[in-house]
Amino acid sequence: MPECTLTSHQLIARISNMGAELQSLRTHDGHELIWQADPKVWPRHAPILFPIVGRLKGDLLKHQGVPYPIGQHGFARDTNFQLINETEQSCTFRLTDNDNTRAHYPFAFDLRVTYTLLENSLKVTYLLSNPAETTLYASIGGHPAFIWPLDPAVAKEEHQIKFEQSEAAPIRRLQGGLMQDTPLPSPVSAKTLVLTDELFEADAIIFDQLVSRRVSYIASDRRRITLAFDDFPHLGIWSKPGADFICIEPWQGHASNETFDGEFQDKPGVVALGSGQRRQWHYTISVNT
Repeated sequence: MPECTLTSHQLIARISNMGAELQSLRTHDGHELIWQADPKVWPRHAPILFPIVGRLKGDLLKHQGVPYPIGQHGFARDTNFQLINETEQSCTFRLTDNDNTRAHYPFAFDLRVTYTLLENSLKVTYLLSNPAETTLYASIGGHPAFIWPLDPAVAKEEHQIKFEQSEAAPIRRLQGGLMQDTPLPSPVSAKTLVLTDELFEADAIIFDQLVSRRVSYIASDRRRITLAFDDFPHLGIWSKPGADFICIEPWQGHASNETFDGEFQDKPGVVALGSGQRRQWHYTISVNT
């Protein structure tokens, strides 16, 4: 059951302690914006990806020559967080290392996730701290799934994602969950990605040379959602063909390249935090409905 409910004059957000996952974001007139996790299609809402984004080769994290088994997107999404602060407009959840996490990820960490609701915007903040004397290596990302169609009166194929900047650089695709080494032409034209089911027959679209830090998911002039993600250098866009959701995913890091089999600390997109250091990322969902 959801652990925290936030309310503004325009929106209501519900967040679960399981995975500190946003489970609902709806307007006061009852319009739900978040995918409601049909287990027959995809049983999640907006999981937090930590301490990895995507898959590692062989589902193994290698550190100082030792392999640690870890599944796609890491363990945070399937772990209970502790609710440590709650007001009407914000709540903070905390996850720290334990015997179970260290069996998959040999680092001490303190991860705090804060949701702040202000009028028509929900801000999601990740604060990662290193309490150990050794270096902490990690990736992190969001995976919010929005309903598609956003406006039931507008056909799915008339929805689009508008980028802040031109995105002419090649994109990447996945093969077996790993990022293919060969880049592909960008499907973005005139800053616009027209959404179709066919786009996702080859899994997610990965922008690993992203220029924009803001995108708008648009159904019509009246209905749109804007994501701003200044702290994240990468972006994934994903759906299942025929599914009624679209995921817009700000990432720090991405799946391993299909030929990368090295130490986790050398993987592209991984950040390093020295002893006592911390780093913050945030993204904001702004709603116009």
